[in-house]
Amino acid sequence: MERVRCLIIGSGPAGYTAAIYTGRANISPVLYEGLQPGGQLTITTEVENFPGYPEGVTGPQLMEDMRNQALRFGADIRTGIVTKVDFDQHPMRVTVDDEKELLADTVIIATGASAKYLGLDDEKKYAGMGVSACATCDGFFYRNKTVAVVGGGDTACEEAAYLAGLAKKVYLLVRKPYLRASKIMQDRVLGNEKIEVLFEHNAEGLYGDNGVEGVHLVKRLGQADETHYDLPIDGFFLAIGHKPNSEVFAPYVKTDEVGYIVTEDGTPRTNVPGVFAAGDVADPHYRQAITAAGSGCKAAIEAERYLSEHSL
Repeated sequence: MERVRCLIIGSGPAGYTAAIYTGRANISPVLYEGLQPGGQLTITTEVENFPGYPEGVTGPQLMEDMRNQALRFGADIRTGIVTKVDFDQHPMRVTVDDEKELLADTVIIATGASAKYLGLDDEKKYAGMGVSACATCDGFFYRNKTVAVVGGGDTACEEAAYLAGLAKKVYLLVRKPYLRASKIMQDRVLGNEKIEVLFEHNAEGLYGDNGVEGVHLVKRLGQADETHYDLPIDGFFLAIGHKPNSEVFAPYVKTDEVGYIVTEDGTPRTNVPGVFAAGDVADPHYRQAITAAGSGCKAAIEAERYLSEHSL
């Protein structure tokens, strides 16, 4: 059975950065790219906030650059999905695509998190053309424009408040007749003259020729006074949460109630010795390419130290 010193699972900024660092440290890392090689950034059109790209860069190009850098330092990048792990033994046993098994002295989990969507066909149709799940990533493109944010929790209120600093007008579409957000976030939203909260509203679909031009709304769905109308907008932001891709590791690695991997304060160390978590799978707060890359670097350095301390 193949044995590797460092196995990296996932291929976004965290995974590729970990591969660059472990590759340069002569660890010969093996990286499995997973379902979506390049991660969430491959469905992001323009990235303007990653240092080193003054003119901006497309998400796929940024990931291609990182991937090539990892290859340059000897990373063995493979196609495949990790379907099962056994972290009770050392070296750890990992199964890829339900068939290939390998042993790993250290594991870096960088499987990311997937934004939750409403499930409308139009969300796919307008992906990168007005539909976004990250205000910090894409808000800049909607300066002085009109946008809608879907959600009623802290994340939605945070995104709405952030967008209000850029956009001309922000509609917050809330399914329920109240906000679930904390009191401080509610006050921030309700007190902002640029934000209009539309309670008891559901989005039914989107419309537009070359991108989002508006949203089909239904007010008080299922009630006697149910009404349907169209609201012109330029951008449609989803803020109904993220789902960390951690299920396969959950029997061994400690996660919070949502599924984010819990790490020791300020480090990528998990509760399992030799297993480290980097990027969005362990980050419910920031979820940026640059923070993911930074945590990938930390995980690589920790893995290198672990191998050295255990003479592996």
